[in-house]
Amino acid sequence: MRQKKEAPLRSDAQRNRERILEVALVELTQTADIPLSVIAKKAGVGQGTFYRNFPNREALVLEVYRYEMQQVADTAAQLLETRAPDQALREWMARLAQYAMAKAGLADALRTSTTATAARGTLTGLGHGPIQSAVTLLLKANEEAGTIRPGFTSDDFVLAIAGLWQIDPHGDWQTRAARLLDLVMDGLRAGAPGPGPAGAR
Repeated sequence: MRQKKEAPLRSDAQRNRERILEVALVELTQTADIPLSVIAKKAGVGQGTFYRNFPNREALVLEVYRYEMQQVADTAAQLLETRAPDQALREWMARLAQYAMAKAGLADALRTSTTATAARGTLTGLGHGPIQSAVTLLLKANEEAGTIRPGFTSDDFVLAIAGLWQIDPHGDWQTRAARLLDLVMDGLRAGAPGPGPAGAR
């Protein structure tokens, strides 16, 4: 009898966790320091259930941020399936900018939920795996197509677009982000061998 009840309990627990994350994403994006009790209430779970899933604010914010970064990273492969490599790269960059601006409050929440030193390391490291993999995939596809010059690394790329996180999300960020990303693309294309034997290795 007891064994038959375990599966639905696990299912309920998973739904509770997902609901907490969904609510937390919306609320933390809008207000970095929103009380956790408010998130729990809006998610429709008790304090005990909430803290079993996320023992503190940092654990919650890190998980929300990690999940969102994974979502952005996953679009790289999807874009390469339907677009030319350089178009896929530029569109993915635009999506990353959209994410950076739309989720600025989430980044603020991450900063305020950790110490200054830890936050700096976490912001650069969190999602570093999936984002780095996405960038590596895009750069490799473009290098093989001859649409960018060879030798660019994912670290080079991340440094080049770091200015995105300095743009005010409440201003005319679309224009500024597009200008920055176009400059990065121009730099990537400079010296590209173009299609052919050199770019099709």
